[in-house]
Amino acid sequence: MSVIIAGTVALDNVKTPQDSQDNLLGGSASYAALAASIFTQPVHIVGVIGHDFPEAHLNLLGSKGIQLDGLERSSGASFTWTGEYHEDMNNRTTHAVGINVLESWAPKVPASAAEAKIAVLANMSPDNQLQTLEQCTGASFVVADTMDLWISIANERLHDVLKKIDLLVINDGEAKEFARTTNLVEAGRKLQAKGPRFVVVKRGEHGSYLFGETPDQFFSCSAYPLDSVFDPTGAGDSFLGGMAGWLSSQGKTTPSFEDLRQAVVHGSVTASYTCEAFSTHKLQKVTKDDVASRLSELQRYTSFVA
Repeated sequence: MSVIIAGTVALDNVKTPQDSQDNLLGGSASYAALAASIFTQPVHIVGVIGHDFPEAHLNLLGSKGIQLDGLERSSGASFTWTGEYHEDMNNRTTHAVGINVLESWAPKVPASAAEAKIAVLANMSPDNQLQTLEQCTGASFVVADTMDLWISIANERLHDVLKKIDLLVINDGEAKEFARTTNLVEAGRKLQAKGPRFVVVKRGEHGSYLFGETPDQFFSCSAYPLDSVFDPTGAGDSFLGGMAGWLSSQGKTTPSFEDLRQAVVHGSVTASYTCEAFSTHKLQKVTKDDVASRLSELQRYTSFVA
């Protein structure tokens, strides 16, 4: 079963305490699509790249069953992000953002992708998310991610997005900001009241919370414990893509709360691989068997008898 993933496709320049590399494959759609492709194919990616985007990155995406006919090629420069992680990987500094081709981009969903049952609106402007969703005529389950920038400068349009989706995925700090509360559980429920049936709050190394449609539907998922984190860029996007890919692989086009519990766990484990190397270098090598193995370990680490 196919999945459509729309978002940014970028070139990242990343510095960590261990190393630095430039012109890495980045962007919300890139990570999410690669994560989804572990579980299901085809994955349709919708985005825009510039004249300077390396062919090697495109070849990688294509080799994983990711359909590139929705990836527009522009004569401008590609979207870029330059950032630095510090000793505490939860803290990073953004040194530069080159909007470039994203500034005037309007998503175009090819007919082959429009019928996908699961639509992922990865992190991008709310306007672009709405433009994409209008073209996803076959979608029965819509997932969206967002970030603090859009909460600040496009709040009204972001509220429009929330009214049209089934699941919001958002990190903890942004959930508190958007819901205007310091309590994360209260934030999750307040965000649900804005429209989505389900909300997932990503909590980084502390895992994630899933909020269902009734007060008793709540699930706390641990993160897979890593001995070391090399580069957490794209982990949240990988979480999102892993969830969507697993749902698609199981034919869960109108998932229940229990289905989403399983999806969250698969997304969490998938994201753990992203943190272990620069860019998509580890994620692009992950198999279903790898995920299953780590999933068993996480279950063993977190299960208990009351």
